[in-house]
Amino acid sequence: MKVVLITGASSGIGYATAELLAKNGYKVYAGARRIEKMDPLKAFGVVPLHLDVTDEESAKNVIETIIKAEDHIDVLFNNAGYGSYGPIEEVSIEEAQKQLDVNVLGVARMSQLVLPYMRVQNEGRIIVTSSVGGRVTSYLGGWYHVSKFAVEALSNSIRMDVADFGIQVSIIEPSGVLTEWGDIAADHLEASGKNTAYQKVTKQVADYYHQMYKKKSALVNDPKNIALIVKKAIEATKPKTRYQDTLPAKMSVLMSRLLPDKLLDKIMKNTIVK
Repeated sequence: MKVVLITGASSGIGYATAELLAKNGYKVYAGARRIEKMDPLKAFGVVPLHLDVTDEESAKNVIETIIKAEDHIDVLFNNAGYGSYGPIEEVSIEEAQKQLDVNVLGVARMSQLVLPYMRVQNEGRIIVTSSVGGRVTSYLGGWYHVSKFAVEALSNSIRMDVADFGIQVSIIEPSGVLTEWGDIAADHLEASGKNTAYQKVTKQVADYYHQMYKKKSALVNDPKNIALIVKKAIEATKPKTRYQDTLPAKMSVLMSRLLPDKLLDKIMKNTIVK
């Protein structure tokens, strides 16, 4: 029975992945700050643990708990994260630090803690939730995109560092996903622009995201579909380094490679602001 630790498992992709893997015979430990949100997962054999990826002691306690119970960890799914949208000029450095601490340093912290055990095993999988937003920047995406571009580089570095120890690293790059993430990002965006030169446009873009994340569409996927991709990355003999979830996600990455920067800027902006 493979042992999996999932961070950010109280909702969305993390929750769906915990349920899917548990139903398919994995021993799943689900970590999140809102531990009560994970209670329903117990019915599938998931073990919920309180985890704050920004807190060293909390992270260490989770790893020690799993090792004590299982003596090994086969898979770490670094999924914890949130979206802090807003103009760079108006988002406080304190909020920027929080965004980087959760989305980037949280991945680094959890990876550092599991790697010693995976090296001894001479095998392991680290899966990281990034985003198409780690390859192309959307309008007013601010520090969220900074964090996801950093996650891409961090994951590349970990992958090269540990390749000689039988450890595989894969990045999941979804487009939009039907979770509370969209409303959180939109709320951050609208709040950041209040009483500033950006107020009109931040309100307009925030409204766009609130509407966009209300239902599944070509641009907004079901988290259960992302869970299937994570399972595929775990079980593949030769996993890909990157997985995109939809055709629009793949097209966005392709455009980022082929189009001049200013043309891509115009396309990304005009998609939202008419």
